[in-house]
Amino acid sequence: MTALAACTAPLSGAREPNLVQTLAEAPPGASPGTCWGKVVTPAVIETVTDQVLIQPPEVLADGTVTQPAIYRTETRQQIVTERQVTWFETPCPADLTPDFVSSLQRALKARTLYRGAITGEMDARTRAAVRSYQVPDGLDSGILSIAAARKLGLVAVELPESES
Repeated sequence: MTALAACTAPLSGAREPNLVQTLAEAPPGASPGTCWGKVVTPAVIETVTDQVLIQPPEVLADGTVTQPAIYRTETRQQIVTERQVTWFETPCPADLTPDFVSSLQRALKARTLYRGAITGEMDARTRAAVRSYQVPDGLDSGILSIAAARKLGLVAVELPESES
């Protein structure tokens, strides 16, 4: 599994790569100035072996086999699960201030997902807690999504404009 995002922000620790500034990494139709993460789940491929009948057996009327069947073994690759790409909007690096990350750590700690000190750093322990929080919603990434940030109460929820 690979996770990428379309903004600049160095992260420490393993499992999640650095976030990279490139609008080419945003999904089609993304609003300018938004930041995105991407999870790529590779295809699952298995090797299938088949026995292909080349010549049927020769069998007498009484059921006696005079010539056994002849088979050829064929091996092929088969895709069991297709490759999947999941895009998700993320807070931009400018928003990931130490105060924001501290609030994130406190919110995850309140849900017993984060057990470290409140440091304000988006470290490996914080990303592991973010991953644990997002997995039940179908996002297996330690990069915080906007949806998870909203659900945690860290990002304002946009309300539809009321008609006057």
